[in-house]
Amino acid sequence: MTDITALEPVSANRSFGGTQTVFSHPSEACNGTMRLSVYRPQREIDGEMVPVVVWLSGLTCTEENFTVKAGAQRIANKLGLLVVAPDTSPRGQGFPGEDESYDFGSGAGFYLDATRAPWSSAYRMYSYVTQEIPAIIEARFHGDLARMGIMGHSMGGHGALTIHLKNQDLFKSCSAFAPIVAPTQVPWGQKAFRGYLGDDEATWQDYDACALVRKAPSQAGLLVDQGSDDTFLQEQLRPELFEAACKDVGQALNLRMQEGYDHSYFFIATFMEDHLRHHHAALSA
Repeated sequence: MTDITALEPVSANRSFGGTQTVFSHPSEACNGTMRLSVYRPQREIDGEMVPVVVWLSGLTCTEENFTVKAGAQRIANKLGLLVVAPDTSPRGQGFPGEDESYDFGSGAGFYLDATRAPWSSAYRMYSYVTQEIPAIIEARFHGDLARMGIMGHSMGGHGALTIHLKNQDLFKSCSAFAPIVAPTQVPWGQKAFRGYLGDDEATWQDYDACALVRKAPSQAGLLVDQGSDDTFLQEQLRPELFEAACKDVGQALNLRMQEGYDHSYFFIATFMEDHLRHHHAALSA
């Protein structure tokens, strides 16, 4: 059986008093080698059990985008948060069409478990995030799985919301930047879900934040930041749909429309401290 916790160091750099590391490791869920960014605050390096926040990136990204651009290290060390960021999909599976478009296949795993061949043999990012990443944290780091949250951007915001709503006992806090909240109703999600899950749209609901929050609201308060100048706002993101769904079921939601901000990591870096403090407060309660 593959030892998914067998980490191979890729890089390690001191940053704001902690250490920014990147590892590669074998993944059963993704049928190959995955890369994982782990920011280790000094408290964790010294052996203290610390809260964990998992970050999920968006379309076309790898683990590097967040690691280099989000500016999370300073506040993560100050708060004592272990911050983990995986790649966004399996790589190099050789499936027809895997590398033909930016919004399906490589870099576009959508944090679901594919059921349609050939994708079902490797594109299982939901299992990767909910099973393999916690196993790695437990085996290799001083990360407290009883105090773990999840956040993400765009496709990763979709992943964070849906994974939290379906696993509230595992991921106890949640936030998102510009998330795809209703993938069953927008082009990005419809393309991905048809390719990974098939044509039965009833099965798509299991990965739609609007549907999931109506089915099982979160016990945690949700934080969502959305830029008003995001070019994807009207066609792909549609936060008003999630706001309405939350209102219908009494879900606590802090949706902040940030005037003049776009979809980029400049936007994410601006409000990253707010999000990490949101998780720290929830996980320390």
